[in-house]
Amino acid sequence: MGNSASTILSDREEEEYAKGLIRQLHAYELLVDDPLVTAYFDDMGFRLVSHSDRPDKLFTFVVMDEPNVNAFAAPGGVVALHSGLILAAESESEVAGVVSHEIAHVTQLHLYRAFEKARSMTIPIALAMLGMILAAGGDGEAISGALMSGQAVSAQMQINFTRHNEIEADRIGIRTLSEAGYDPEGMASFFSKLNRLTRLNGEGPPEFLRTHPVTVNRVAEARDRANNLPAADIGDGLNFYLAQARLRALIADDPGEAVQWFRNELEEDHDQARSDGLNYGLAIALQRDLEYAEAETLLEQLIESNAGHLAYQLQMANLDTESGQSESAIERMKGLYEDFPGNHAITMQYASSLLHEEVPERAQLASDILRSQTLRRQEDPSLFELYARAANVAGDEVRSTEAIAESYFLRGGISEAIEQLERLTKDSTLDYYERSRIEARLTEMRREAGEELDREKENT
Repeated sequence: MGNSASTILSDREEEEYAKGLIRQLHAYELLVDDPLVTAYFDDMGFRLVSHSDRPDKLFTFVVMDEPNVNAFAAPGGVVALHSGLILAAESESEVAGVVSHEIAHVTQLHLYRAFEKARSMTIPIALAMLGMILAAGGDGEAISGALMSGQAVSAQMQINFTRHNEIEADRIGIRTLSEAGYDPEGMASFFSKLNRLTRLNGEGPPEFLRTHPVTVNRVAEARDRANNLPAADIGDGLNFYLAQARLRALIADDPGEAVQWFRNELEEDHDQARSDGLNYGLAIALQRDLEYAEAETLLEQLIESNAGHLAYQLQMANLDTESGQSESAIERMKGLYEDFPGNHAITMQYASSLLHEEVPERAQLASDILRSQTLRRQEDPSLFELYARAANVAGDEVRSTEAIAESYFLRGGISEAIEQLERLTKDSTLDYYERSRIEARLTEMRREAGEELDREKENT
């Protein structure tokens, strides 16, 4: 770890880059914000990190609403999975194999070694170039164009790793995969599948294979390593199937088409866990297609078979809220919130249920629980947006404006956030504590905006 590559970015710059990247992704509306989906892949990522050779390193795991089969890692420990990759996988071990591979790229400093000589790299330039790539859809031509500029040197999707880097990430990733309790065959299985699909379809390789070239020998080597590791007791994979089905149902542009896809899949033979996942996805798609009665029947059946599963309970509460059964939804969520205080998905659903009819007293309760949640999750713009709405309905304009400013900030709109808080400071009714809190946050935002401007000037 004393390699000179580790000095390219300081710890502070890594953290700064990671936060800036996440804000960029939010600004371009590329991230899947659903609490259950993100929580599942967060858990997967941190489970793998805890068994890596850098369990102390900070990581951030995100899911991007991008249909192509890809994943990338970036400085600061950001690991992004495209929705297309998740939906193409057949098991959680296949996705975990990709995540462990990306974690290894970070822990082995491959990201920095690739640009060790690029001393002109700066955080603002890297983020600006990444913004260009994202705005162009993240396709190969945009990435190549950014590379030719000689300045876009941040994310793995802009790096052609050497064969040595890839083999090392495979070797370390498979070991991490096994030690974390996943099937070590998952990585080789997924790579092999992508190669096979490419040959069968006669199309260009998936984006993942263009940034992570996979040869027959490399797949064989990965499989040999997996065979020398102990077999894992991986369970039935229900939680993965639920997360995968939820993702598919939520990001579908046409809910009706999603309904038909799930119906077609359910005509095939599947084990119980896979069938439950498909029925859960079908219920969500039916709800999105306003077919409330059938969605309710499916969820009731799932709850009857596994009443303790949080995903089913949350979806039923969501359905009750949307179908006009607010009292039932609130009662269900109140019990869950009391049993699991601090759970993010429960908190968000409970607050949403309380806010549905915009009753000020209920909005005040929603505001209180959301304000507590912001202390635990300070980087979630959706949380602050819901908090802003709750505070507004409850009649607390000050808290509402503060929350709106924070949501702007987290989506990359620093100037808009500053404008909101500056306007708020002109309110003569602010008490001492409110004004002190707002001015302190305004100072922090101005400092960050000023630092960004100074860095940009240094590199023009």
